[in-house]
Amino acid sequence: MKPRKAMTLAFFVVLLSIGYFSMHAAPTLSDENYSYHGDTRWQTDVTAAEETAAAEGKPIVVYFWTTWCTYCEDYNREVYADPAVQSALDDFVKVAVNLDDDGGAASRMQREYNVNYPPQHVVITPDGEVLVRINGYAGTEDFLSYLDTAEQRYSGGSS
Repeated sequence: MKPRKAMTLAFFVVLLSIGYFSMHAAPTLSDENYSYHGDTRWQTDVTAAEETAAAEGKPIVVYFWTTWCTYCEDYNREVYADPAVQSALDDFVKVAVNLDDDGGAASRMQREYNVNYPPQHVVITPDGEVLVRINGYAGTEDFLSYLDTAEQRYSGGSS
């Protein structure tokens, strides 16, 4: 192999390595059952969350995120850290779906709710009916307004 070709090949290997590691370098706290965003604890098991929602009669907030999503970091810092948002989210079962996860339940939720990019939230009934969609980033006040609308639709439909 000629030196110039080897240098070009090495350059692309280094470039791809930097890209791969930077995508996976974002700090995300999680364990087997939960993912932590801001000061909010989200379930990662979609099936368990659906069962909990049905048992408790609560709507589900499904948060579609990735580690490389800058707006997801904004949600962590600015929206989920807000005490009013944390209080409002207590009325919901929370599920975080990492769009980079190839797991069966994550893929099913992604297809079922036609989610192609982060961040997105879909608030659903325990039966899967969509109450509210939040596409992209919403500031704290708008996020609270969406949650309020979802609660009103849920209580109006489940009387």
